Amino acid sequence: MNVLVLDGNENQAVACVRSLARAGHRVIVGANTSWSKAGWSRDASESVRYPAPQDGAAAFVGAIADIVRRLNGALVLPMTERTTLPLSEHRDAIIAAGGRMVLPDHRVVLQAFDKSQTTALAASLGIATPATETLISDADARQYAEHATFPVVLKPRSSEEISAAGRVTATGQPLYATDRATFFDRFGEMRRRCSAVIVQEFIAGEGSGYFALMRHGEVRAEFAHRRLRDVRPTGSGSALRVSASLDPRVRDAGRAVLQALDWHGVAMVEFRVRPDGTPVFLEVNGRFWNSLPLAIYAGVDFPAMLAEIAESGDTRSVSTYREGVRCRWFLGDMRHVIEVWRGPPNGFPGEFPRRLSTLASFLLPVRGTYHDNFTLRDPLPEIGDWLDFVFRRLMRRRRPRPT
Repeated sequence: MNVLVLDGNENQAVACVRSLARAGHRVIVGANTSWSKAGWSRDASESVRYPAPQDGAAAFVGAIADIVRRLNGALVLPMTERTTLPLSEHRDAIIAAGGRMVLPDHRVVLQAFDKSQTTALAASLGIATPATETLISDADARQYAEHATFPVVLKPRSSEEISAAGRVTATGQPLYATDRATFFDRFGEMRRRCSAVIVQEFIAGEGSGYFALMRHGEVRAEFAHRRLRDVRPTGSGSALRVSASLDPRVRDAGRAVLQALDWHGVAMVEFRVRPDGTPVFLEVNGRFWNSLPLAIYAGVDFPAMLAEIAESGDTRSVSTYREGVRCRWFLGDMRHVIEVWRGPPNGFPGEFPRRLSTLASFLLPVRGTYHDNFTLRDPLPEIGDWLDFVFRRLMRRRRPRPT
């Protein structure tokens, strides 16, 4: 089967290319750039370029449909929300071109990516959730501040939004406020990025995720890992993690959310586990996740199983995997060290790693650790990762904004 893997500059794209090629599929890698690290993998049969979704959903979807038509059909696997949202909304165009997608109804996709809706859903299921309010206007913010208990976290309602003009835009990272003055400042900054702001109480504890493959609400595979270091020490994007047994409370809560959504495909449900062991729901990511390589190394081959569902309608269930497997995103781990040396962001109320101990643990190798992008058999994606970061992402940040 032809499989078109999008967002070729993401780690999960590299993992999908390798997995699907091992399973016997012909893998084509797409990106909105002239080259991508996944496209440099020896397992990629072809690389294609498409218009950036943020420049217009119609052109992006039309280009993907044209690629699928030229391939005489393909399974289309978006890796990010910015590609998933427009493809989900206009899936009829992909299907008409001979494409396949493993997603629930678009209404469910929108619900899953909306933090306010999923938080309400989790609460209705009896799952612990942070005290949450959705603010749209300055008047909402003033009213909230009258009764607010600090510290709080401010988040966009969705990580990506589609504008009235059809452009997909990223809404950025969370911000933190410890008092009224910083709250109004952070709200103003967040409001410039997104149409609605989620404000939640800050939950102390460790980040935890429930990773699953569902077939119309039925579990086909589950996985869990323990985070050792995050790219951002405030708790976002793991740089080093180890496979771990499923915490029964996290598993039950994650399952309940995805079953209530009647989810179809892969998803990650994110929690913050309080010191007493209570998992507190944070959000749903209805797509492949950045740390996907670890699950595959540990024995849960999510991409191959998803492709089997697309091709045959179902796949075998996987209930066990190897625990204690370590996997590292080397570039992300380097960024973790830099973030620690910069110090905590303004208003961050949680514990923050120490500089010297972080540097020592980064420099000390651990035998048997796998890497997200590097293997001796297929080293070019690791090189592409660093080149993409330095020459695209860093340079873009330094480029002066038009006035």
